[in-house]
Amino acid sequence: MKLLSFTLFFFAAISYSQENNDYTRLRAINSNTIDFYNSDGIDFSSQTFNYKFSEKDLKKLYNKFSIKENDIKEKDDSLSFNNSHVIKFKKVSTNNNLVGSYYFVENKNKTITVFRFNNFNKSDREFERKYINRILNNEIPKSVYDQNKIDSINFAGRKIYLGGSCYWTNVNTIQCPYYGEMNWSIHKTLESAKSSIENQFEFTKNQKKGKVISEEEVDVIFEGTETKATKVIYDFTGITSALAGMSGSKSLTIYYVANKVRDNYVSCCMSFWNNDEKTESGLAPLLEKVMQIKK
Repeated sequence: MKLLSFTLFFFAAISYSQENNDYTRLRAINSNTIDFYNSDGIDFSSQTFNYKFSEKDLKKLYNKFSIKENDIKEKDDSLSFNNSHVIKFKKVSTNNNLVGSYYFVENKNKTITVFRFNNFNKSDREFERKYINRILNNEIPKSVYDQNKIDSINFAGRKIYLGGSCYWTNVNTIQCPYYGEMNWSIHKTLESAKSSIENQFEFTKNQKKGKVISEEEVDVIFEGTETKATKVIYDFTGITSALAGMSGSKSLTIYYVANKVRDNYVSCCMSFWNNDEKTESGLAPLLEKVMQIKK
């Protein structure tokens, strides 16, 4: 019995450790009735509606989330909750599809919680089921939630002070007017981080809102470690676009990097406009918080 007890404790400890490790990669923001999350390069959200899990109420939610009548709706039997699952594909570049995985789930209160996962090229069903169960069982630690009003950020385990002029545009996506913008995700493996940043690069490159005028690899120091980043400059001259909405903006410089940071791996996309403030190195101040150009 003592051996059995030790074995159960050992495996429980491993399980708890792995779960805690997952949460170091998870960040979240609550916005009114919606919780937004990011982990391992995947954006997802949960929102609860005061609807019954009935054909009539499901149809209302299908319409709200642009689920068409001919979209295939199936039950995921691996979930212990009653549910309806829909996958939608959207072509975003030559090599990439944006995959929307939607779950309409009957929660413990007998109302419907809608989960939406966004990923490139395929859905990660194991990841999706894991977080649906955790969210519905109220297992997400409060510590992963960022405050809506920003004076500092948790960047892969390091607290960075920014003052009060920056704001979130998504989970792990911050904009500081005239000081730069960046988004990042924390991954379990370097392969996952590299894949995520390559997909983001491909997606941005194929948008018809600007023209790539230069692309090169540069040596940088990212969070204290020497690595390489892909530097791309997009020209927006003569283009009327919300993306180039700041007065006088003609070009956008973006750095894409994936590298090990402390105990995890980070994919990060950093950008600034031609009329943003610059430091002596030529970078916008926000970017210099995490990256320097190697001399």
